[in-house]
Amino acid sequence: MQGRYILIAVVAFISQFGYGQIFEPVKWTHELKITGPATGEIVHKATIEKNWHLYGMNIPENGPRPTQIVYEKLVNAQKTGSIIAKSKLIDVYDNSFQMNLSWYANEAVFVQKISFQDATQVKVEGYVEYMACDDERCLPPAQDEFSLGNAKAVAGKAAAPAALQQEAPTPVATGELAIGATDSAFNATVATPATGVADYWTPVIDELRSFGDQMGDSGNISLWLIFLAGLVGGFLALFTPCVWPIIPMTVSFFLKRSENKHKGRRDAVLYGLSIVVIYVVLGLLITVIFGASALNSMATNAVFNLIFFALLVVFAISFFGAFEITLPSSWSSKLDAKAETTAGFLSILFMAFTLVLVSFSCTGPIIGTLLVEVSSTGSLLAPAIGMLGFATALAIPFTFFAFFPSLLKSMPKSGGWLNTVKVVLAFLELALALKFLSVADLAYGWRILDREVFISLWIVIFALLGFYLLGKIRFSHDSESKHTSVLGTFMAIISLAFAVYMVPGLWGAPLKAISAFAPPLTTQDFNLYDDEVHAKFDDYDLGMKYAAEKGMPVVVDFSGYGCVNCRKMEASVWTHPRVKELLEEDFVLITLFVDDKTPLQQPYEVEENGKTRKIRTVGDKWSYLQRVKFGANAQPFYVMLDNTGMPLNSSFSFDENADNFISWLERKNR
Repeated sequence: MQGRYILIAVVAFISQFGYGQIFEPVKWTHELKITGPATGEIVHKATIEKNWHLYGMNIPENGPRPTQIVYEKLVNAQKTGSIIAKSKLIDVYDNSFQMNLSWYANEAVFVQKISFQDATQVKVEGYVEYMACDDERCLPPAQDEFSLGNAKAVAGKAAAPAALQQEAPTPVATGELAIGATDSAFNATVATPATGVADYWTPVIDELRSFGDQMGDSGNISLWLIFLAGLVGGFLALFTPCVWPIIPMTVSFFLKRSENKHKGRRDAVLYGLSIVVIYVVLGLLITVIFGASALNSMATNAVFNLIFFALLVVFAISFFGAFEITLPSSWSSKLDAKAETTAGFLSILFMAFTLVLVSFSCTGPIIGTLLVEVSSTGSLLAPAIGMLGFATALAIPFTFFAFFPSLLKSMPKSGGWLNTVKVVLAFLELALALKFLSVADLAYGWRILDREVFISLWIVIFALLGFYLLGKIRFSHDSESKHTSVLGTFMAIISLAFAVYMVPGLWGAPLKAISAFAPPLTTQDFNLYDDEVHAKFDDYDLGMKYAAEKGMPVVVDFSGYGCVNCRKMEASVWTHPRVKELLEEDFVLITLFVDDKTPLQQPYEVEENGKTRKIRTVGDKWSYLQRVKFGANAQPFYVMLDNTGMPLNSSFSFDENADNFISWLERKNR
């Protein structure tokens, strides 16, 4: 039953990423309330879908677009004071924007007090402009218009609450565009451009679908990666002094105490399943205790990141041998005694609990590191999925050797190599801790961990790890060794080579392998590299005309000044030499900013999905183009066209794997 719920959650998560999807995560209602004989309130309420957020009204310059409420007409009424935000803001630090931001989750309510002489004569018209994002994408600034008025106050009861409410129009189902609405919207749009431009705006949604969906796997991949990270952590935990020696003892116990091999194998399987259940429940408890909103804020909250940094440093010091992190011995003693006095599955469950407690001094730091890392992804299922992977790896040998007991004799004997595993993990945890310190450093503006300082520390850490594996450095718990093993030599080569690889980063090299961990390149004081790709055009119509004249294909990049993932793509993918070459030499690159606030010389109205929208700015125009022509409204969004406006390939969205982007660009020739 539990697995079924997890599967349903995963499918629901994946379904968010469907091809050509129109996202409308924020629904608005607008209401005019009469609060007294001559006073009232205009109430704007935003209902925000789960995992999305709406930016506040006060955002620093060069950040995402703040929420704005514009009253174009206020007839027979006057505003009293400023707009009041009734909902609680969530303060976070955004690593990509390098600034503190504030946003709303679940709900946002804004109130503007007004005064008037006659409530029946009040008329209010305007629009709310807002920007919504989740962890994967940002939508272009959108507008929701409202028209309120003709309030009816009851004679003698003017102070009684009366309200006129305008519901936000029902949106078209996700992933669909009403064909009739699209056609009319298109006709309204192309009425103003010059002759020939209309062909460039012709919808190509069906043509894009014919190429197949290339954007639907990101949620699935992220959960699988979390599971694999847990699996790796579990296998590492096996090779520690607290777990490895227990494996043959436990398997032998089950086989000897049972009347036959079949019963012994059954008990071993139940033992392994008990381990999985215990750790998955632990992951679920993390989610329940912190809640979804807390998990979503961990990735950017400076205080959380400082706590994570301190935890990982403590774990690293423990694995270096300074002390052991243990649970009270009385806990394991009581559980062990309980296991001996009970029978059946309950006895096996108590034995599994005993293993969890006894091995905590070795598994605790690994579990802590895993939970810290997966919790900071913001995924609600991450802790449980991570623990599922960890427990699965931990349980496998107990079940496997119960079915093949003869292989127990071939298990490597316990020895000094187990402590070597702990020390290697200590170095890795120390390196990972710096990632979390970096977020806090950027949040508070300390500037003690700029990119070159971070890279310098990583170079030293991995160089020391290499020397340790070669036997040049020893800790108190290490046993003497007269020679270096073959495996240790190869691991030392990898560690030292990685340290050398990072050296050019001190002078600004991109270092794509660690771009997810290192501070942004903007914190680098000295940079010799300039691999930026610049678009040839920022106007779609002009760019398409140029492409037609030159006989070249086009890549249209729908971007945004406030789009975090757009900047990530430009920094980690577009700087790749092959990507840069293709974009600059083989295509006409057109970048369209959907949040460009430059006013149009002549605003115009369009009909879209049964609703009249006013196109006021350049960004409105490009956002409308993306919705009508391509059936999408999230950024980054890349589409490849011939010089007549027809697609040459499927669309492409956020993916920091440069090879995937190169394959997409090169597919035009097939």
